[in-house]
Amino acid sequence: MSDLLAAQANFREPAPWHGTFQQYLDQVAATPFVAESAHRRLYRMIMAHGDKTPEGRYPFFEHNLFGLDETIQRLVEEYLLPAALGHEVKKRILLLVGPVSGGKSTLVWLLKRGLEAFSRTEAGALYGIKGCPMHEEPLHLIPHHLRASVEERLGVSIVGDLCPWCRYQVEEVYHGRFQEMMVERVIISEQRRVGIGTYAPSDPKSQDISELTGSLDFHAIAEVGSESDPRAFRFDGELNVANRGIMEFQEMLKLDEKFLYHLLSLSQEGNFKTGRYQLISADEVVIGHTNETEYKNFIQNARNEALASRLFVLPVPYTLDLEAEVRIYQKLLQPHLPERLHLSPLALKTAAAVSILSRIEESPKPGGDRLSKFQLYVTKSDRERYEEWRRQGWLDGEGLHGLDPRFMINRLAALMVNPDRECIDPLSVLKSIQDGVERDLFLDKSFRARVLEWLEMAREWYNREVERDVLEAFHHDWGDELANLYNNYLDNVVLWVRSNRNGRGWDEALLRSIEERMNISELEAPNFREEIYSRLEIAKKQHQSLNFLEHAGLHRALREKLMDDMKDEVKVTTQTPVPDRRTLEKIERAATQLVASGRYCPQCAAKAIHHVGGLLNR
Repeated sequence: MSDLLAAQANFREPAPWHGTFQQYLDQVAATPFVAESAHRRLYRMIMAHGDKTPEGRYPFFEHNLFGLDETIQRLVEEYLLPAALGHEVKKRILLLVGPVSGGKSTLVWLLKRGLEAFSRTEAGALYGIKGCPMHEEPLHLIPHHLRASVEERLGVSIVGDLCPWCRYQVEEVYHGRFQEMMVERVIISEQRRVGIGTYAPSDPKSQDISELTGSLDFHAIAEVGSESDPRAFRFDGELNVANRGIMEFQEMLKLDEKFLYHLLSLSQEGNFKTGRYQLISADEVVIGHTNETEYKNFIQNARNEALASRLFVLPVPYTLDLEAEVRIYQKLLQPHLPERLHLSPLALKTAAAVSILSRIEESPKPGGDRLSKFQLYVTKSDRERYEEWRRQGWLDGEGLHGLDPRFMINRLAALMVNPDRECIDPLSVLKSIQDGVERDLFLDKSFRARVLEWLEMAREWYNREVERDVLEAFHHDWGDELANLYNNYLDNVVLWVRSNRNGRGWDEALLRSIEERMNISELEAPNFREEIYSRLEIAKKQHQSLNFLEHAGLHRALREKLMDDMKDEVKVTTQTPVPDRRTLEKIERAATQLVASGRYCPQCAAKAIHHVGGLLNR
């Protein structure tokens, strides 16, 4: 704790800076990025954390958002990058559309926090006219007839006009001597209402446009004598304070129409109207988020056509990646996980399996049932099939419905708080989910029935996963058995080839039992055996041996064959009513092996062995 306090004590905000307008021009000449647009600054902030990895991830988001790689790629590459380069995309409102608890708010939260931190660095430094409530870009002080030459000289683009407050200062206080205006460094901070605005809609009857555009200061009116005097106005609306940064609209499409009309001008022209003043320039990244139902209703209303054309709609679906869903649970649960409690290795994966099964649809393609599609998402082993389904549109819209992570966290938390529980295993997770569904009086009966179906599918998936773990634990050293089986297979291939395929002496049943596991048909088997034989002969001529590890498919088939042969032994061992000493030793060795893997505890290892024994005896 003392180290943490010391680190906080040593933290310092950047040193305050203020200087003349001429000094600011020198700064722009040296580092033009200080005068860049809000979109470009946000893009540079993301890239300052590192370029996209070979896996297609941006490091800025990597540790906080999981399973949204495609969404983030579109955000950075199709919206922010073109906008940063000055394309028309910068005139679009970014609208995040997706189900509840899908990551929309987290995505915006990360961008806001990242921009705050970036503005404290030299690479993210920005400056504003000193005292301006909208932290105005100082280059706006330059009259329009001088801008072209200044832009060419400094290598920047000057877009926008002075706000009413700054214009009053130039004309009435400095009498046109804009060069004398002072400039200060701006540190973006949502708490201090600098560079970040956030608006959440309330009751339509009580929504006030002044919350967005500012309001009159009635006390000041008595002093200055006019409502149109900038000194009588508080430029403290969310659109005002968001200038130079981010404007977030929570549940954007629930806004009253008069609010949405302001966004038409803001998005296309980069300005908005306030009271008795001219259009006020604003340079801000406008981000809204909403759910799919609200978006569909909005699009279907012809009155919204103008605003709809100014939207860049970015779908933010639930993840369909098993490992990513597990990472979400780990992130939310880890701070509250008691030391006494162990999480079985497949517990969170089984919960994630239920969630993902709820988010995908049945496929019209033969063999495209929900569970097989789930396996396609999880393993991605059949990439060709995955891409074909994607081209056919059979994966479109998936991830926009289903169980949200909050529901699953609620059910996992219910297990975690039980003081008598030492280990959370997959079967207890499935039971907790079922209890949660059956006790929810507000769930639709048909949806409740579907959840029960997904639970059974997840159980089936878990059975296969835990069976593999247990079988490998019963015989964790496969080296000798794999080598013996491989040599046996090669001997029979040689016999088959040298007998010209018509003789006798080879074990056809053994050959086919291995080849079928590689999806090699009887018609394809001769060519495959000839290929293996040719490889064997080449290796012999080079005084080498043909290793089964060099053929991934054959290696996998040999392991599957050994595991299938072992099932009978495990079945007998685990279900013996009165086990003898040798049987008990086998079970103990298997349990010890599971625990030694670092994934199982003694309790969930024993449960897994017992469960698999029951499965094999069914």
